[in-house]
Amino acid sequence: MITTGITQTTQYLSFKLDGEEFALDISKVREVLDFTKITRVPQTPGFMRGVINLRGSVVPVVDLNMKFGIKDTEKTVNTRIIIGEIEVDGEETILGVLADSVHEVIELEPENIEPAPKIGTRLNTEFIRGMGKREEEFIMILDIDKVFSADELAVFSQAGQAPAGRDHACACEHEEQLSI
Repeated sequence: MITTGITQTTQYLSFKLDGEEFALDISKVREVLDFTKITRVPQTPGFMRGVINLRGSVVPVVDLNMKFGIKDTEKTVNTRIIIGEIEVDGEETILGVLADSVHEVIELEPENIEPAPKIGTRLNTEFIRGMGKREEEFIMILDIDKVFSADELAVFSQAGQAPAGRDHACACEHEEQLSI
Protein backbone atom coordinates (compact mmCIF):
# COMPACT_ATOMS: atom_id res chain seq x y z
CA MET A 1 0.00 0.00 0.00
CA ILE A 2 1.40 3.39 -1.02
CA THR A 3 0.53 6.11 1.48
CA THR A 4 3.62 8.30 1.20
CA GLY A 5 2.09 10.79 -1.24
CA ILE A 6 4.65 9.79 -3.87
CA THR A 7 2.71 8.93 -7.03
CA GLN A 8 5.35 9.01 -9.75
CA THR A 9 8.89 7.78 -10.31
CA THR A 10 11.17 10.28 -8.61
CA GLN A 11 14.92 10.82 -8.64
CA TYR A 12 16.78 11.01 -5.33
CA LEU A 13 20.34 11.81 -4.31
CA SER A 14 21.55 8.99 -2.06
CA PHE A 15 24.07 9.56 0.72
CA LYS A 16 25.33 7.89 3.90
CA LEU A 17 25.10 8.96 7.52
CA ASP A 18 26.84 6.65 9.99
CA GLY A 19 26.61 3.69 7.63
CA GLU A 20 22.89 4.11 6.85
CA GLU A 21 21.56 5.06 3.42
CA PHE A 22 19.45 8.23 3.13
CA ALA A 23 18.07 10.12 0.13
CA LEU A 24 16.78 13.58 -0.75
CA ASP A 25 14.45 14.45 -3.61
CA ILE A 26 16.82 15.67 -6.35
CA SER A 27 14.59 18.72 -6.91
CA LYS A 28 15.71 19.97 -3.44
CA VAL A 29 19.44 19.59 -4.24
CA ARG A 30 21.44 22.37 -5.92
CA GLU A 31 24.94 20.90 -5.85
CA VAL A 32 27.38 18.72 -3.92
CA LEU A 33 30.65 20.19 -2.63
CA ASP A 34 33.83 18.70 -1.27
CA PHE A 35 34.27 19.40 2.43
CA THR A 36 35.54 22.95 2.97
CA LYS A 37 36.34 25.21 5.92
CA ILE A 38 33.27 25.87 8.06
CA THR A 39 33.21 29.01 10.20
CA ARG A 40 31.54 28.36 13.57
CA VAL A 41 28.76 30.75 14.60
CA PRO A 42 28.53 31.39 18.37
CA GLN A 43 25.35 30.52 20.30
CA THR A 44 23.89 28.19 17.68
CA PRO A 45 22.69 24.63 18.28
CA GLY A 46 25.40 21.96 18.21
CA PHE A 47 24.09 20.41 14.99
CA MET A 48 24.63 23.74 13.20
CA ARG A 49 28.29 23.41 12.36
CA GLY A 50 28.61 26.98 11.06
CA VAL A 51 28.60 28.77 7.72
CA ILE A 52 30.50 28.57 4.46
CA ASN A 53 31.14 31.15 1.78
CA LEU A 54 29.49 29.92 -1.40
CA ARG A 55 30.38 32.31 -4.21
CA GLY A 56 29.88 35.35 -1.95
CA SER A 57 26.79 34.05 -0.13
CA VAL A 58 26.70 32.92 3.49
CA VAL A 59 25.29 29.38 3.66
CA PRO A 60 24.61 27.66 7.00
CA VAL A 61 25.85 24.07 7.28
CA VAL A 62 24.13 21.51 9.49
CA ASP A 63 25.28 18.09 10.62
CA LEU A 64 22.39 15.64 10.22
CA ASN A 65 24.30 13.01 12.19
CA MET A 66 24.20 15.35 15.21
CA LYS A 67 20.61 16.46 14.52
CA PHE A 68 19.51 12.82 14.52
CA GLY A 69 21.46 12.14 17.75
CA ILE A 70 24.01 9.84 16.12
CA LYS A 71 27.45 11.50 16.42
CA ASP A 72 29.53 14.28 14.88
CA THR A 73 30.31 13.83 11.20
CA GLU A 74 34.03 13.20 10.94
CA LYS A 75 35.93 14.79 8.09
CA THR A 76 37.24 12.15 5.66
CA VAL A 77 38.14 12.17 1.98
CA ASN A 78 34.52 11.18 1.27
CA THR A 79 32.79 13.85 3.42
CA ARG A 80 30.60 16.13 1.31
CA ILE A 81 28.35 19.14 1.77
CA ILE A 82 25.02 18.81 -0.02
CA ILE A 83 23.72 22.27 -0.91
CA GLY A 84 19.95 22.16 -0.89
CA GLU A 85 16.84 24.26 -0.60
CA ILE A 86 14.39 24.20 2.28
CA GLU A 87 11.21 26.17 2.67
CA VAL A 88 11.13 28.77 5.45
CA ASP A 89 7.93 30.83 5.83
CA GLY A 90 7.02 30.25 2.18
CA GLU A 91 10.49 31.24 0.88
CA GLU A 92 13.23 28.93 -0.34
CA THR A 93 16.39 29.07 1.79
CA ILE A 94 19.78 27.62 0.90
CA LEU A 95 21.29 25.19 3.41
CA GLY A 96 24.36 22.94 3.46
CA VAL A 97 24.03 19.42 4.87
CA LEU A 98 27.07 17.38 5.90
CA ALA A 99 27.11 13.78 4.66
CA ASP A 100 29.65 11.04 5.35
CA SER A 101 29.58 10.30 1.62
CA VAL A 102 27.38 10.95 -1.41
CA HIS A 103 26.67 8.04 -3.72
CA GLU A 104 24.46 8.51 -6.75
CA VAL A 105 21.22 9.73 -8.19
CA ILE A 106 18.68 6.91 -8.08
CA GLU A 107 15.15 6.49 -9.36
CA LEU A 108 12.51 4.88 -7.20
CA GLU A 109 9.09 3.76 -8.39
CA PRO A 110 6.16 4.58 -6.05
CA GLU A 111 5.54 0.87 -5.47
CA ASN A 112 9.10 0.59 -4.06
CA ILE A 113 8.44 3.18 -1.35
CA GLU A 114 6.73 2.25 1.90
CA PRO A 115 5.37 4.72 4.48
CA ALA A 116 7.63 5.80 7.34
CA PRO A 117 7.43 3.36 10.23
CA LYS A 118 5.25 4.26 13.20
CA ILE A 119 7.46 3.55 16.21
CA GLY A 120 5.42 4.47 19.26
CA THR A 121 3.94 7.88 19.90
CA ARG A 122 7.04 9.67 21.19
CA LEU A 123 9.30 9.24 18.18
CA ASN A 124 8.79 11.92 15.52
CA THR A 125 9.12 10.39 12.05
CA GLU A 126 7.36 13.23 10.18
CA PHE A 127 10.63 14.13 8.45
CA ILE A 128 10.82 10.69 6.79
CA ARG A 129 8.81 10.74 3.53
CA GLY A 130 9.14 7.01 3.16
CA MET A 131 11.37 3.97 3.10
CA GLY A 132 12.65 3.19 -0.38
CA LYS A 133 13.44 -0.42 -1.23
CA ARG A 134 16.27 -1.20 -3.61
CA GLU A 135 17.24 -4.86 -3.87
CA GLU A 136 17.63 -5.93 -0.21
CA GLU A 137 18.40 -2.44 1.15
CA PHE A 138 16.19 0.22 2.69
CA ILE A 139 16.81 3.89 1.93
CA MET A 140 15.31 6.50 4.26
CA ILE A 141 13.84 9.24 2.09
CA LEU A 142 13.97 12.53 4.00
CA ASP A 143 11.53 15.40 3.72
CA ILE A 144 14.17 18.09 4.28
CA ASP A 145 11.49 20.75 4.83
CA LYS A 146 10.33 18.87 7.98
CA VAL A 147 13.70 17.95 9.53
CA PHE A 148 14.06 21.27 11.36
CA SER A 149 11.60 23.09 13.62
CA ALA A 150 10.53 26.70 13.02
CA ASP A 151 12.77 27.82 15.90
CA GLU A 152 15.77 26.00 14.43
CA LEU A 153 15.12 27.57 11.04
CA ALA A 154 15.06 31.01 12.67
CA VAL A 155 18.62 30.35 13.88
CA PHE A 156 19.69 29.86 10.25
CA SER A 157 18.24 33.25 9.37
CA GLN A 158 20.07 34.86 12.28
CA ALA A 159 23.31 33.24 11.10
CA GLY A 160 23.22 35.51 8.06
CA GLN A 161 21.25 33.39 5.65
CA ALA A 162 19.43 35.22 2.88
CA PRO A 163 16.55 33.60 1.01
CA ALA A 164 17.47 31.83 -2.23
CA GLY A 165 18.07 34.03 -5.22
CA ARG A 166 19.45 36.97 -3.25
CA ASP A 167 23.15 37.65 -3.00
CA HIS A 168 24.37 38.05 0.54
CA ALA A 169 28.02 39.01 0.95
CA CYS A 170 30.04 37.05 3.47
CA ALA A 171 31.15 39.06 6.47
CA CYS A 172 34.07 36.67 6.82
CA GLU A 173 36.73 38.32 4.69
CA HIS A 174 39.39 35.76 5.61
CA GLU A 175 37.47 32.85 4.08
CA GLU A 176 38.46 31.62 0.67
CA GLN A 177 36.08 31.86 -2.29
CA LEU A 178 35.02 28.38 -3.37
CA SER A 179 35.84 27.50 -6.93
CA ILE A 180 33.35 25.03 -8.33
